[in-house]
Amino acid sequence: MQVVVDWDGTVTEVDGLHLVLLEFGDEQIYDEAEKHLGRELTLNGVIAMEFETVRAPLAEVVAWVRENVRVRPGFSAFARKRRPLIVSSGFHELIEPIVEREGLELDVVANRLDPRPDGWRVRFRSHEPCSVCGEPCKRADIASLGEFVYVGDGVSDRCVALTAARVFARDGLASHLASRNVPFEPFSDFYDVERALATRC
Repeated sequence: MQVVVDWDGTVTEVDGLHLVLLEFGDEQIYDEAEKHLGRELTLNGVIAMEFETVRAPLAEVVAWVRENVRVRPGFSAFARKRRPLIVSSGFHELIEPIVEREGLELDVVANRLDPRPDGWRVRFRSHEPCSVCGEPCKRADIASLGEFVYVGDGVSDRCVALTAARVFARDGLASHLASRNVPFEPFSDFYDVERALATRC
């Protein structure tokens, strides 16, 4: 069965987008945008607002990401065995350098950046709202898959997780699913996920 994984906060130990914004963006704008997520602002709207405050050259940010963003324990071995599809609300430009650093070759579905000196612009892969959640979401990215396993942690994973045959969740996604009595399996790292899949595929 195909495994689909979120990236920031799921594959990575800490949300890499947040780290980039703290290092290169405007923390005050970040805090303000996060307050309005799901109210006045969609997830895409929040991401666009936050990354417009980043003005550093892309090469500088990528070098910093390669140095500072760590993948969760067990992921590299898991990825070599399971060949997961990465589906992220983040950016190819910040994900693929880490995948390369880990010596992996994986398919990535993500957004793209236009890193302008006056503020980065986000080129979202879709603006089509989901018929279920009302926002452009990951359901469209996995529409052609059959049954799949989903591994995630946050807001961008909520809708797509409902379509998975099996869900591994942590942090905000775990709390969200638990509050709605949606079955999921908690995980701390990818050793947990691999053990569970090896026991019951």
